[in-house]
Amino acid sequence: MLSRVYCASTIGVDARLIEVETNMSGGVPKYFLVGLPDRAVSESRDRIEAALKNSNAEFPKGRKTVNLAPADLPKEGSAFDLPIAVTLLNVSGQIKTDKLEQTLILGELALDGQLRPVKGVLPMAVQARDKGIQHMVVPADNGPEAAVVDGIDVYAFEHLTEVMDWLRDGSSSSPLNVNVEKMFRKDGDGEILDFCDVRGQETVKRALEVAAAGGHNVIMVGPPGSGKTMMARRLPTILPPLTLDEALETTKIHSVAGLLPSGEALVTGRPFRSPHHTVSDVALVGGGSIPMPGEISMAHNGVLFLDELPEFKRSALEVMRQPLEDGSVSISRARMSVSYPSRIMLVASMNPSPTGDWYDPTDPGGASPSQMQRYLSKISGPLLDRIDLHIEVQKVSYEELSSKAKGESSKQIRERVVQAREVQTQRFMGIKDVYCNAQMNTKMSRKICKLDDAGKQMLKKAITSLGLSARAYDRILKVSRTIADLEQSQQIQSNHIAEAIQYRSLDREGWLG
Repeated sequence: MLSRVYCASTIGVDARLIEVETNMSGGVPKYFLVGLPDRAVSESRDRIEAALKNSNAEFPKGRKTVNLAPADLPKEGSAFDLPIAVTLLNVSGQIKTDKLEQTLILGELALDGQLRPVKGVLPMAVQARDKGIQHMVVPADNGPEAAVVDGIDVYAFEHLTEVMDWLRDGSSSSPLNVNVEKMFRKDGDGEILDFCDVRGQETVKRALEVAAAGGHNVIMVGPPGSGKTMMARRLPTILPPLTLDEALETTKIHSVAGLLPSGEALVTGRPFRSPHHTVSDVALVGGGSIPMPGEISMAHNGVLFLDELPEFKRSALEVMRQPLEDGSVSISRARMSVSYPSRIMLVASMNPSPTGDWYDPTDPGGASPSQMQRYLSKISGPLLDRIDLHIEVQKVSYEELSSKAKGESSKQIRERVVQAREVQTQRFMGIKDVYCNAQMNTKMSRKICKLDDAGKQMLKKAITSLGLSARAYDRILKVSRTIADLEQSQQIQSNHIAEAIQYRSLDREGWLG
């Protein structure tokens, strides 16, 4: 006697169908689970037996063999509890149904038969739909997440008895529907954080607007209490809203990592991740025996904020170089190799010196230029090379702090950013993996960011007189193109070049004082 049903397992942000096959024969009662199960899957037997007994069903007697096919693919997690239980019920004749061949079943079982949510349901639903499966049975908390996918009927249940009733007749249950458009479209008026709360720092806010408009990486250098973290946390409020494709891609990563809130269907806001400076290499970029996404992938389509950048381990920062360049993280292990997307805006902040202040020749107890240089040297040149805007942040004056006048709101700034991004969307139409100015390669930037004679002379003078490095050239071109886009200008003007040059302070000779 054989019963078969579909389940699924995630590999990176994608999923693969797993066939749960159960065979029962006579003989001494024994239970065998094969197909490379991990510890959580191997322990499912005891959960299933208790859940069946507490759901007015019996754990079948006899020799039972459960195979998770393909047998050479490692299986992990608790999503296999429910499909194994269903095949045991079917093979023992406690339920009879012809639905199993067209149904994907997921869920962890509590000992009383309750269904608990599992990870990675969204990519599993996509895979099931693509393979032509008609039905999907999931725990109630995973229902909205699975129902986002069109083309498959999703049934969400809270208890094993409800699943059994649906398999027997299904007359009392209907597929779950969610209004994706209503859920997804938000105007941002309910944001708690807003740039209008920031006093002073107009030049820094302008630089962050430029960064948001072009998707540029940013580093802010300034003393403690100058507002670096405050402004960084408000950056997602001026970024363009997620598109539906971006929301689905972001939700996949959060779903696989198990960080999607229970009952939520989509990640509708741009992620903001701020790991502590003690974060390990694996936690930052991802990994593990079964590779899981790290902070850089969790921030995909959003912001990764590294506060006090020089305090991070150098090894952790260096492993970020390739993901920042390629927009993805490749993790290879003996049994598998996976890739997680990591198209992010990197926002970093740091103090100018170990003491926290700028060099002041009138303060004999303050930081010296050599101390500032040693502190900055903790950050490698190749990593700085991937940061487009260097912003010097000064202390806020008393007059600015005590002023009752409010600055521009995030909504007003976002409108300009969205207009600039629309220009870039048209510009890069049909070009793979390029969506904003920051993602242009050297060849594209030279072709698209053409300068007039005045602009060329200004850039030449800046590189010569200010001692700007060669790596600053392409960065200035990209940033000046973004500034022109903000002004809806077809051509890059000399004033755009001048502003872009101001954002390369860490490349200047003698900027330390």
